[in-house]
Amino acid sequence: MKSAEIKALSINVLSDKVKAEKATYANLKFSHAISPIENPMQIRRQRKLVARLLTELNDKSKAE
Repeated sequence: MKSAEIKALSINVLSDKVKAEKATYANLKFSHAISPIENPMQIRRQRKLVARLLTELNDKSKAE
């Protein structure tokens, strides 16, 4: 997801997206712990996406 797309989302959509992406991140970590996944860089990308979403959510919350 690009930063322009993230900035265009509303607070409600951002919070829903954070929950969904955190679940995906947890699933990736769990899958990798059991047996190595094909591309472990997915874990890093997912973690950074969650961080970007949380940053934008915090910025929008403070702006209100």
